[in-house]
Amino acid sequence: MADILVLYYSQGGATEALAREVCQGVDSVDGMAARLRTVPKVSTVTEASEDAVPDSGPPYATTADLSECAGLVLGSPTRFGNMAASLKYFFDGTVAEWLSGALVGKPAGVFTSSASLHGGQESTLLTMAVPLLHHGMLLVGLPYSEPELSTTTTGGTPYGASHVSWNRSPDPLSDDEAALARALGQRVATIAGRLAD
Repeated sequence: MADILVLYYSQGGATEALAREVCQGVDSVDGMAARLRTVPKVSTVTEASEDAVPDSGPPYATTADLSECAGLVLGSPTRFGNMAASLKYFFDGTVAEWLSGALVGKPAGVFTSSASLHGGQESTLLTMAVPLLHHGMLLVGLPYSEPELSTTTTGGTPYGASHVSWNRSPDPLSDDEAALARALGQRVATIAGRLAD
């Protein structure tokens, strides 16, 4: 079994809901398993501000998770068209992995959530792609052969899966959003398997 790291940060639960759908997509591919991880909240001076072990949910990611996995699917809520500081803080600490080439040639995908339809989803997905490209990863998007891209009235882009909460909390994923998140996980896992062959 090869692991695909599904790494996310979530405050309101929407990005976590997408992450769990991505995991289902990964797990649907023979020989692949999702490794779900999150990152701790950071303080205003950009330090981890939570205990080393989360009270609930998946464990916090370590840089070893990056090296050990065959691919990565990265998720963050939209913060003014950018990824959340907690996720950026984690990636800012991956210089050793960049120097060693730990992620070179591995497939990666991205996903996000926002409160409004035009809340910066696509720019957030692109900002998450930048460090992955610096690490030498192979970016995987969602092609229009995924029918939900043409029918969605909520989230979903060719850059990656997404969710729009419409400022409602909690707000469940739409069927299209969930299907696209699963498709993203499946695509990254399938490509990781092909690359391993």
